[in-house]
Amino acid sequence: MIDLNLEEQLKKFRLSKSEYELITDLLGRGPDGLEWAVFSALWSEHCSYKSSKIHLKKLYNKSRHVLQSMGENAGVVDLGEGEKVAFKMESHNHPSFIEPFQGAATGVGGILRDIFTMGARPVALANYLAFGDPSSAFMKRLLDGVVGGISGYGNCVGVPMLTGQTLFDTGYDENILVNALAVGLFCADDPIMSARGAKPGCVIVYLGARTGRDGIHGASMASESFEGSSQKKLPTIQIGDPFFEKLLIEATLEMIREGIVVSMQDMGAAGLTSSTFEMASSSGFGFEMDLGLVPLRDSSMTPEEILLSESQERMLLVCEPENTLRIQEIAKKWDLEASEIGKVVTGTKLLLKWHGEAVLEIDPHIVVERAPMYERPFVSEIPKILAKKFEWNAAEIEQVSPSVRAARESDKSWIYRQYDQRVGGSTEQDCSSTVGVLKLPSKRSLAVSLGGRPNWVLAHAFTGGMDAVLEPTLKMSLQGFEVVGLTDCLNFGNPERETVMTQFVHSLDGMNEVCRSLDIPIISGNVSFYNETKLKSIPPTPATGLVGVRRIVDASNIPSDRFVHPQKEAWLLTLPFRELFGQEVFDLGMSLSQLGEAINLLRDMSLGGEFETARVVGSSGLETTLESMIGSEVGFEWTSETELTRKYVAYQIVFTFKGEADIFSKAIKPFGVQIDKIGRTTRGIYKVRGQYLNCRQVLEVRSRKFPLFSEEYDLGAAVFGGSEKAIGNQNV
Repeated sequence: MIDLNLEEQLKKFRLSKSEYELITDLLGRGPDGLEWAVFSALWSEHCSYKSSKIHLKKLYNKSRHVLQSMGENAGVVDLGEGEKVAFKMESHNHPSFIEPFQGAATGVGGILRDIFTMGARPVALANYLAFGDPSSAFMKRLLDGVVGGISGYGNCVGVPMLTGQTLFDTGYDENILVNALAVGLFCADDPIMSARGAKPGCVIVYLGARTGRDGIHGASMASESFEGSSQKKLPTIQIGDPFFEKLLIEATLEMIREGIVVSMQDMGAAGLTSSTFEMASSSGFGFEMDLGLVPLRDSSMTPEEILLSESQERMLLVCEPENTLRIQEIAKKWDLEASEIGKVVTGTKLLLKWHGEAVLEIDPHIVVERAPMYERPFVSEIPKILAKKFEWNAAEIEQVSPSVRAARESDKSWIYRQYDQRVGGSTEQDCSSTVGVLKLPSKRSLAVSLGGRPNWVLAHAFTGGMDAVLEPTLKMSLQGFEVVGLTDCLNFGNPERETVMTQFVHSLDGMNEVCRSLDIPIISGNVSFYNETKLKSIPPTPATGLVGVRRIVDASNIPSDRFVHPQKEAWLLTLPFRELFGQEVFDLGMSLSQLGEAINLLRDMSLGGEFETARVVGSSGLETTLESMIGSEVGFEWTSETELTRKYVAYQIVFTFKGEADIFSKAIKPFGVQIDKIGRTTRGIYKVRGQYLNCRQVLEVRSRKFPLFSEEYDLGAAVFGGSEKAIGNQNV
């Protein structure tokens, strides 16, 4: 029998009875004082990964390129020629649903800190977003706020938005997704920084913004489903300052390059609690800190509030005592505070003081490493799905609301034009292309491509997981890139429900199988559970971010993803990984090793200049893809006897060739693919189903499909710093 006072404590700190019993076993007594807050934060799903850790251990995360994999703030891969990059993807779903502008903005700030904490300068951003029906005023507010938050923070901090993906589905009506990805570049001699390495005698330094009450219990909030109104959770939302972040980037990188930092951790989820406990646990030594020395925005804050605050733009550093003064000098140069708040000592205990008086003494290892690890129930075998489940034909499209269908098929330029895509001067291909591309100092190119289609995972989780890797890999290969690593954001509902856990496990297995076969290491990522409201879960959404390198300097032979010249024959390639009719199942049709060879062939022929145009058919189907490939001067005419339908078939690629198609047809034939001539490019005319349309008219119609505007709704309304202000209408 559990007493009422204990029951109230467990509810307040979001701990289960079994977790309380485990804590009691570890401590030899019940938790007391600040221990409740510490266990609550660090044993939350968001921090401990207690429902997913057992499955994440099986991920393929090593290859010849990998310098740092999971376990640090971000993964790092070697690109050769003295260049290496760090990258990671993170979710900020719950905060963005509660307060879209600040939730999305601080999501960008947080992922940037993960990158420069490693010692890499942030050079690119990407985002994966999912919204519900955009015809409602509520969803319009969320959509506008999220886009405004991302652009407001990213543009101010000076990092280009290289690519993005935006989904619309009624499954996200109650829970939206905001996943942010960042890439950072190391100079040739730059060290890779670590959160590990603290040793006795070192000093603990607090760097950055002062601590306030924003974001308290944010990690625990992100580990729960929504049960009703989200407004009561507003105090758990962090508030960001991108200009302060820019100063923090410069100061941090200067300190790292001077070699005066031993280890470093940003204060993300659970704030000072997570950074302190994780650094102490990984070092194997004791930490002594006085919370009374932490710079505060409000001097009335309690030790618990200081520990759990998720105020933004803060770092925890460990340095040798002789370097403390230099760290403070660099901080002052950049108008930042650097305060000595503790030291590393012998032993293994973490001692927290409040103005000299001990308020907590505990072994950090039992908090960080002994968190519960659950084996949630899931169905171990799922049948192969019938191919017809993957059809997206006209009948099914009609079941989707007109506003959702229009949003899916519309031109998304009104979104990405709000992002600064060219700041820094290194962007080669921006959000208007299927793959974002950045020029490296070596004159080679770096690419980022996103994947993850929830309707696939709903139909068959394993296949959907495979697709989350295969589709962006195909896009990269057509641009001549070799994929060197993958990061992910695994967005699912309540893991305590067997259906959700089954989707999670099998989609992860599908991703892992493709990555292992194609030698694509999964080097970083994030799991976001409890994306549901009143038991309604989001569609299972494993979002992926792939990073690749094109090892040539001259990219003049690389194909465009749009039609370039008129009077060119257009061809459609259909890989064996496609719809099979009758009672046959949806299957790959070739081994993964064969698929790898086919992908290599596509990359080699792309680099060799065989293709003038090459584009993977998107989820909205062939017709929408063809519309997106035309320009104001170059159109397309469908000449195939096969009727152009809305049905989606995976995987298809549209080509035009610089020469004859025969060379490619012969090279690809051993893989059992189907290649058909479907039409030709034209001068300014788009002709399908017997109708002649001016290309300019088609482009105008596509741009107007998005159901965003009404007389009552101002697209520019956004919330920043708690006050509403208009930022101006966007042309769509």
